[in-house]
Amino acid sequence: MQDRLFPDDEAPAAAVPAVPPPAPAPPAVPAPRSRARQVRPAPWPAEFAELAARLPGRLHLGTSSWSFPGWDGLVWQGEYTESMLARRGLATYAQHPLMNAVSLDRAFYQPLTVAQYAAYAEQVPAPFRFVVKAPSVVADALVRREDGQGMRANEGFLDPGLAWSAFVEPALQGLGAKAGALVFQLSPLAPAMLARMPHWIARLQAMLAALPPLDALRAQAPDLVIAVEVRNADWLVPAFAEALRAGGATYCLGGHAKLPPIAEQLPVLRALWPGPLVCRWNLHRSHGAYGYEDAKALYLPFDKLVDPDLETRTALARVARATTAAGHQAYLTIGNKAEGSAPLTVEAMARLLAD
Repeated sequence: MQDRLFPDDEAPAAAVPAVPPPAPAPPAVPAPRSRARQVRPAPWPAEFAELAARLPGRLHLGTSSWSFPGWDGLVWQGEYTESMLARRGLATYAQHPLMNAVSLDRAFYQPLTVAQYAAYAEQVPAPFRFVVKAPSVVADALVRREDGQGMRANEGFLDPGLAWSAFVEPALQGLGAKAGALVFQLSPLAPAMLARMPHWIARLQAMLAALPPLDALRAQAPDLVIAVEVRNADWLVPAFAEALRAGGATYCLGGHAKLPPIAEQLPVLRALWPGPLVCRWNLHRSHGAYGYEDAKALYLPFDKLVDPDLETRTALARVARATTAAGHQAYLTIGNKAEGSAPLTVEAMARLLAD
């Protein structure tokens, strides 16, 4: 309401020129904080830059995704929501001296568009590389409900046309030279399917062979690797390695309790030597094949190492050194559920590799 200089019954007899009231202030509109705020980087130790300089030049080290509020003080400085970090955290993540790669795990749940891939690529510097999971429409043998329960067979499983149109082509167009490893992570097969492994290995080989030759794809992405990750040990036979070689692909080491330890998976990689290394280290073996939720409950908010796995670290460091020394790319991405905090595992791996 307008303030008056005098009440009505005390108005002076002589006319006084009216004083115009001040214009009412516009209603306060809260600033869109989430749009204006930027994700600030953590004050990383100065030694990280020196440590990074000692790492192999062809090593691409990082984590599985990045939108974790518990990384406050490790990757970013401040309290941010998961959605804020998903939208704006990648550029800050990519400034970390020890992280020059990240796994785009969300690509598994729904195919990403060229524009979505390009938006990610724009947020990172030129040497940064992406490890990308193929969408489930081509990499999962089953169509699943939201809770993960299989409903029916997926007719698109290992389909060559879908492998190109829903995955390889848009990833290459959007990421360009920043495309690192494109990974067909094949979900667990049902027991009836495991009884027909020669059939599925042949179908995998046909899908890989239908893609353009790797040399042609590397015209867009010079460091590109096509890799296959599995969730059943039944795949790990000589015929599987032969199919990968014939299709111009490599094996992605799976750090997961559904598979044997990393050291026991190395014979597949040796059968493909010389060649690149791709590894996605996702889950500490102590939690068992279905222990993601147990690990999550134990490790949240992912700000400390809870279960250091020196055996896996040592095996990975050994093969990464050999791979890069032979002139090939090495992609290693790590999840929070591997040891409790992915950034701290990255730091531990960097120290091991630099020594």
